[in-house]
Amino acid sequence: MKAVPIIVEKHPDGYVAYPVGLKGVVVGQGDTYDEAVQDVTSAIRFHIETFGTDAFDEDPSLLAAFVDQAQVAT
Repeated sequence: MKAVPIIVEKHPDGYVAYPVGLKGVVVGQGDTYDEAVQDVTSAIRFHIETFGTDAFDEDPSLLAAFVDQAQVAT
């Protein structure tokens, strides 16, 4: 087992999720957060089954991915 960090974005029409640390384009989507996570997890598994260890970025230094917000005047 290997943990793959993912980013989940909320949009007006649903959620989009994508992994960090994989080569290529891997995306999942869903009407809910959980659906998007399940979809991207399935896509990640398929990507790794297809490309093997070559699917992973060569720089394994990423330990975690964080998303935050900064408040700025507009």
